[in-house]
Amino acid sequence: MSLTLHVDASRWREHLRRFVDTGRVAVVPVAKGNGYGFGNETLAAEAGALGVETLAVGTYEELARLDDAFAGDLLVLTPWRPWMNARLGDERVIHTVSRPSDLHALVERGGRPRIVLEVLTSMRRHGVDPTQLEAIAEPLAETRFEGFALHLPLAGDHRDEARELAEMAFGAVASSPVRRIWVSHLSRQAASDVASAIDADVRVRVGSDLWLGDRSALSMRATVLDVHSLQRGERYGYRQRPARRAGHIVVVAGGTAHGVALEAPSAVTSIRQRAVSVAKGGLEATGRALSPFRIGGKQRWFAEPPHMQCSMLWLPRDVAPPEPGDEVELDVRFTTTTADRIVWE
Repeated sequence: MSLTLHVDASRWREHLRRFVDTGRVAVVPVAKGNGYGFGNETLAAEAGALGVETLAVGTYEELARLDDAFAGDLLVLTPWRPWMNARLGDERVIHTVSRPSDLHALVERGGRPRIVLEVLTSMRRHGVDPTQLEAIAEPLAETRFEGFALHLPLAGDHRDEARELAEMAFGAVASSPVRRIWVSHLSRQAASDVASAIDADVRVRVGSDLWLGDRSALSMRATVLDVHSLQRGERYGYRQRPARRAGHIVVVAGGTAHGVALEAPSAVTSIRQRAVSVAKGGLEATGRALSPFRIGGKQRWFAEPPHMQCSMLWLPRDVAPPEPGDEVELDVRFTTTTADRIVWE
């Protein structure tokens, strides 16, 4: 019983190598959350094989599990707060600081930790307001300053914003010899343009475009566990709904514990997307929900909401059912799906 991620290893690693080696800016791989479907330990080992200097992780809790998998520097993306159990004396760890009060608190603890200072962008998630940068130049000098961090929005071209914020930041700490920017959500070409414009070392933090950039090398598949024929009117499942017509119930590996059918709210921006959302909501209101599992070349309906570790699918009578032990493909969002195992092919 398993939900399995099949990886065309040579193709996937060729994509990773090409991504890291092409371009004029350094790539900082990101390993966080569920590890983009691979697991963070796997990604850390792959980053080490790529020979990159730094690996970015999401949280201090994730950091503790990656020490042995990656030998280089470890940048923590979540900003440091005084109540966090952080490894301030670890020479390999680079901390993100995003508030003046936190910078002062960090300096008071001594030890000159390595830090990047996050500047507030139009994303408005974390960061020091650019107008406050001059006021913290003095405490910044009491740390081992590694540069500024910019977390930019996904939508639009933000190279001008990155350039302007970088120039403001460097101007505020003119006495520092460090001219380095750690940036998220800029393409390598855009980052290269910014680097040339401001004469600085720009490092691009990349997750999805790196690990999931060649989807053709990845295939998520579920094992078929059981197949049951069903006549019209017969009841099935936890909720004992009657079958609308004759067909088959196909039980496959993969449920809510794996992230199957769990999705983040979508950013609906077009009329077509709104129409799809309305139609989807209408179907779900009648008890029908399209599953991510494909049988006979089509996505199939859930017979009922997915269970914790498996799902029950409805298959019409005129479609030949798979056999137990077969694998069926499914479309997943890799950042919310955790496979039972990975098969390297």
